[in-house]
Amino acid sequence: MTEDTIKGMKAMPIAERPTERLFSLGPAALSTAELIAVVIRCGNRRESALEAAIRIISGCGGQERLASLDVDELSKTAGLGKVRAAQIKAAVELGSRIASGNLGERPRISVAVDAAAMLRPGMRHLRHEEFRVMMLDSKNRMLDIETVSMGTLTASLVHPREVFRAAIARNSASLIVAHNHPSGDPTPSREDMAVTARLLEAGRLIGIEVIDHIVIGADSYVSFKETGILGSAG
Repeated sequence: MTEDTIKGMKAMPIAERPTERLFSLGPAALSTAELIAVVIRCGNRRESALEAAIRIISGCGGQERLASLDVDELSKTAGLGKVRAAQIKAAVELGSRIASGNLGERPRISVAVDAAAMLRPGMRHLRHEEFRVMMLDSKNRMLDIETVSMGTLTASLVHPREVFRAAIARNSASLIVAHNHPSGDPTPSREDMAVTARLLEAGRLIGIEVIDHIVIGADSYVSFKETGILGSAG
């Protein structure tokens, strides 16, 4: 960005500034940089909020990678403070929850595609593996989603105690477990099969059915139930 460009942006008429454009045109009319500028609200003596937003996107290598960074990574990569990084991550998470329907009335989860639609927005861009539990009531309505482990998936890392502790606390009738593959390929591994078998056995003993295990990839997912793997794992 040249000095002339920066000076021009600082001299931007009020009507063309991101917040004013949002007021007059609505959020859909704003670029990603303008939306980030609205979230972080103000710049400093060296740059405006919009200039900072453009620098943040550039420093992260694009808006999709922005979604995959945690607060510390975003703060370091984009060269901004933790408060601003937290503001951006909160906005991204809120958008993911709204996109997945994880707000308001509890949705009914009838088939794997329902669960995947809720889980993928928040998991498909993660750079590390996360194991999450979707807890359901007796009518298959979602009660909550909780992350129970982070890191490479192994039988020792994903312990039934942690999985079912969350389910018991919410009086869940059944649950769906899910994890992501940072490689983008959702093909289940041998470890995925071993973890699933262990959880199925624990669920039978406790009385809380594990009705599916979903592996989230970059552009697709694999459902153990849909593919018949669930039966062979149990």
